[in-house]
Amino acid sequence: MGAVGHLDAEFAALAQGRSVVGIDEVGRGAWAGPLAVGAVLIRDVREIPNGLNDSKRLTRRRREGLVAPVAAWAHGVAVGWASAAEIDALGIRIALAVASRRALAGLPLGKGDRPLILVDGPLDLLSMPEGAAGILGDLVIPCAIDDVVPVVGGDGASAVIAAASVVAKVARDEVMRQRDRATPGYGWSRNVGYGTSEHRAALSALGPTEEHRRSWNLPSA
Repeated sequence: MGAVGHLDAEFAALAQGRSVVGIDEVGRGAWAGPLAVGAVLIRDVREIPNGLNDSKRLTRRRREGLVAPVAAWAHGVAVGWASAAEIDALGIRIALAVASRRALAGLPLGKGDRPLILVDGPLDLLSMPEGAAGILGDLVIPCAIDDVVPVVGGDGASAVIAAASVVAKVARDEVMRQRDRATPGYGWSRNVGYGTSEHRAALSALGPTEEHRRSWNLPSA
C-alpha cells in the first residue's frame, strides 16, 4: 500500500508560493455523535510523512501513529465540529459547511492568504446556502475562500487531504470512545456511532440518547 503524494494542482500552488489547505469530513453517515471536519495547512513542498494515506485504508494504530508526524509536517492542523443537535437543527449539508468553516477558522491564516483549498468528495463543503451565513454567529475566517476545489477520491490521492482525513478520524474516534464510557450500551467504542447490528439492537432496547441524530430515520424512532 503506497502513500499518497501531491496532486498536480497542489504541487503547482506550493511551487508558486501559495498555501494549500486540505479538508475532509468524518461522521457524515453516523447515527450518533458529532460530525468532524479536519483541516490541514501546508505552505511549501516538503517530504510527506511516511505511510500517509486515506484514513479508511489505515489501521487504528497507523492512524494514531501519524498524528504527530502530520502535525510536524503541516503549518497548521485543526478540527471543526457540528454536534448531533446542530445536525438535527440545520440538516447535514449546512452542518457540513459549519464544521468545515470552523475547521478553517482554526488554521493560522490571515488576510493576505488566498489558499488553494482542496476538499475530499464532489461538493464544496465550505459553501453556505444563501441567507444561511448568520448561523455561524461571530465566527471569523480571515483568509479568502474563493479557490475551493472538490476532489473525488482526494483522501486517497492528495497528501494534504489524506492528512486532514487522518486528523479528523482520530479525533472523532476518541470522542466516541469517551462518550461510550459516559453512555455505555451502544458499542460506540467499536462502531463509533455508525449503524451496526449492535447499535441497532441497543437502540431498540434502550432508545436514542442526546448523542443520536433524532431527525434521522433511526431504527427505534
